[in-house]
Amino acid sequence: MSPVELVPAAEPILVSWGWFHGFLMLVFVIHLLLMNIMVGGGIMALVTGLKRAAQGEGLSFQHDLSVKLPVVIALAVNFGVGALLFMQVLYGHFFYISSQLMAVYWLSVIGLLILGYYCAYIYQYKFDTLGELRNGIIGVTVVCFLVIAFFFTNNMTLMLNPTTWPRYFVEPGGTLLNLSDPTVIPRYLHFLTASMAVAGLFTAVIWTLKEKKGAPQAKTHIGRGMRWFTIATLFQVLIGFWFQMSLPDRIMLLFLGENTLHTAVFIVGLGLVVQALYYGFKNRVWPAAFSLVLLVLVMAVMRDLVRRAYLAPYFKVSDLEVLGQFTPLPAFLIILILVAAVLVHAVRIGMTRTQRSEDVTNFSTYSNG
Repeated sequence: MSPVELVPAAEPILVSWGWFHGFLMLVFVIHLLLMNIMVGGGIMALVTGLKRAAQGEGLSFQHDLSVKLPVVIALAVNFGVGALLFMQVLYGHFFYISSQLMAVYWLSVIGLLILGYYCAYIYQYKFDTLGELRNGIIGVTVVCFLVIAFFFTNNMTLMLNPTTWPRYFVEPGGTLLNLSDPTVIPRYLHFLTASMAVAGLFTAVIWTLKEKKGAPQAKTHIGRGMRWFTIATLFQVLIGFWFQMSLPDRIMLLFLGENTLHTAVFIVGLGLVVQALYYGFKNRVWPAAFSLVLLVLVMAVMRDLVRRAYLAPYFKVSDLEVLGQFTPLPAFLIILILVAAVLVHAVRIGMTRTQRSEDVTNFSTYSNG
């Protein structure tokens, strides 16, 4: 059976695909930053806790992460839902198939997310009384997030490979994973190293702001965050090249000179990596943060180009039928602006209350914790 025969017909869309693609890129970049902070922050809290057990340091660093993680998780999930919805508008006929092929694992994501989220709340609100159990609680959160990321990696690659879909007729139980794809492992590891880099820089930014208010140990924690950022970025470069070399030749060569756009994006990405590493080694937090945001944007564009190249033999978004029903678009834009305003206001209130709480907290009380 030809894989082309297994690809369902695409549903028509109301307006030009460019609108949905623009929303997808915007929401996905925000989700990507938050998701990296979420996963990387959990890993940093766990590693710092394990080191602290041996060295007696880093409790204030863990405490700050414990306060940030639940909020970041909530935002990451909500922006992730938006990104998935926009992707389904454009690529739903591929995504639904891949989700059904691995349905058992895909549905388990909900339970894993609830468990990880719940443990993150325990880690925050019971931080003072958990003692050494902190590492176990945040460890559960980290494991849940790592498993979810692995399932997402499988789904996002499985949807790009209709040639693997006939496996369903041998194993129809919804337990298929894309483990035979050579891109799965490097793609997954590339995400993990990126999460640690982004989370490291995020903590450096937070403690830079705290330093201006005289927070104790701020310089130490800024240095810790920048070390995480720099070392993880170095590993990310190596894994990134592994990921690129694992791509099919027809796609890999697009970024190595065969296509002007693909190659230009790749070169810009390399330049931003070098720039981010330079600022990382120099411990220049704000220039590094600016470079990182631009780099994540470029990486999102590269990811989109790779997806389009994979699906080119079967589908192009420009081929989607447009119904020309523009009335819902203004309503959606108005609601989007209102929701964004409410979200910004809510985050500001949360940050203000958190800052007030931290201002009256004497971190020295944790020295024996």
